[in-house]
Amino acid sequence: MLETDAAPSSPADPGEPAHAGGPARLRQRGSNHVGLRQFNERVVLQALRTHGSLAKAEMARVTGLTAQTIGLITARLDEDQLLRREAPVRGRVGQPSVPIGLNPDGAFAIGIKIGRRSADWLLVDFTGHVRERVVLDYAFPDIDVLLPAIRRHLNQLLDGLGPLRSRVVGVGVAAPFQLGGWHRMLGLTEAQSQAWNNIDLGEQVQQMTDLPVSFAKDTSAACVAELLQGRGHDIPSFLYLFMDTFVGGGLVINSHLHRGLHGNAGAVASLPLAPAQPGQAPAQLISQASLWELEQRFRAHGLDPMAAYDKRVLQAPWLSHSRAWIDSAAGALAHCIVSATAFLDLDAMVIDGACAPELLQALCEGARRALADYNWEGLHQPPRLELGSIGSDARALGGALLPLHACFAPDHEIFLKA
Repeated sequence: MLETDAAPSSPADPGEPAHAGGPARLRQRGSNHVGLRQFNERVVLQALRTHGSLAKAEMARVTGLTAQTIGLITARLDEDQLLRREAPVRGRVGQPSVPIGLNPDGAFAIGIKIGRRSADWLLVDFTGHVRERVVLDYAFPDIDVLLPAIRRHLNQLLDGLGPLRSRVVGVGVAAPFQLGGWHRMLGLTEAQSQAWNNIDLGEQVQQMTDLPVSFAKDTSAACVAELLQGRGHDIPSFLYLFMDTFVGGGLVINSHLHRGLHGNAGAVASLPLAPAQPGQAPAQLISQASLWELEQRFRAHGLDPMAAYDKRVLQAPWLSHSRAWIDSAAGALAHCIVSATAFLDLDAMVIDGACAPELLQALCEGARRALADYNWEGLHQPPRLELGSIGSDARALGGALLPLHACFAPDHEIFLKA
């Protein structure tokens, strides 16, 4: 039987047999504590997720476990249908080695990203690959329209799995910390703003399914995706910046997502860009380093504002306006990076977003130039600026990774939970 540490609303009977001819059903294991055996199993799964397929001898070397322990663990994980054996590697002295990898059908999760301009549903398999996706665009989400859509598309993805539906371990929801925030900038009413700020989105989704639901701030979820499937493999501590309609962020320290007291660490959008004056609050980072501001530049000149999100952004007639925005946004990001360096002393800053990679590259280069104008006395050095590797899927993918890794990763602290 496949067992997980998740705690769904209606747990299956631990002794319930698998359906004849079908995949094993999920059942509970270690919901109150994680024993050494379960922890070692998770270490092996994490090694396979990080390094790809490995022979048993390589697993022992990577994990530090004995060959006997690896044999016992792989036998148990085989029974749980979590592993897949590949073609033997021949041509060496002795018996051919058999690489073992994760079985993509071993487990599934669904990630739901609710944004200010669109919503995404992703069905992700055990290896972290996206199997299915649904996208819904809108000017701003209407609660009465979006909540039924969330239920409909969630069930659509679950039903599409057929007998593999029993292998789904959970649902991860990623949304802005305050979806109704900065409503005046978006041209929304106070009522529209408060409708979203007063709703518990994670709880709303939980009422739609018996699967366990995890909730994370959308840019923290994106940071999880980068940590687990991107630059987090070689950068242990970084500030994550995500460029979208509004800029946002996440924070990784020693290969762990740092959530903060209220789950809002890395809230770079609210960073002031200057000291406050009596009776006058300074502009925030969001006002200069968000794609919303680039959209407004395009609108003011009669150009399609949605070019901010595709390759047209660095083509005529948008190019001249994009260059002006890049200069402004890069300067604001440099201010954010210097401030983060002073407080956190990080290895690097990772910049990703829902826009064209060419725009991110230009923004990153502009920020590097702007950093050269700062006084770095008392600081170690300017941190590395690296491009992210996930892109626009990062928030929904990170949402899906929350329940997958809550069930199978050796360290729960890198995940946000409701």
